[in-house]
Amino acid sequence: MAYITLPELAERPGPRELAQLGSTREHDVRDLALMDATLRGLDRSAWSPEEIADADAAAARISDAVREADALIDGFLAQRYVLPLQLPPTSTGKNVVTSWSRAITRYLLNKDRVTQEATDPVVRDYKDALRLLQLAADGKFSLGETDPIAGSRTSPTDVRITGAPNAFGRKQLRHFR
Repeated sequence: MAYITLPELAERPGPRELAQLGSTREHDVRDLALMDATLRGLDRSAWSPEEIADADAAAARISDAVREADALIDGFLAQRYVLPLQLPPTSTGKNVVTSWSRAITRYLLNKDRVTQEATDPVVRDYKDALRLLQLAADGKFSLGETDPIAGSRTSPTDVRITGAPNAFGRKQLRHFR
């Protein structure tokens, strides 16, 4: 099970970055609308077969990076969770794992980029994802309310407060009319 899909990657970081990162010298995707249509699974009949083949090659390269990222995430999560991880699609845990997969995928696609590691947001997000994955594996970071492990260990948060009985009631105040 993929923790992030190509349409989710089309939303962020977007087709421009993914076209640049997924392209090779032999298969250069120049049309961002084509890359967006490829990532989202939309109609691509307006483009030539060569352009579609280039976009498919870029999407395959991106999918490979997603699989690598998911394998890395599974390696961490297998220390604590039963895999495959079953999280509801709109849960906090799914959103957290999706953001980790996005950060790791971007890093894997950017591995040939020459930048200052200290100021690169892609490297920062990657390192943050690895740090949080290690915390989750160690049991120090929860995947939210749908965390399969944390939910079984915590008690419900039903809080009840009781106070002293009323000092004055109708009977006592009847004499003060």
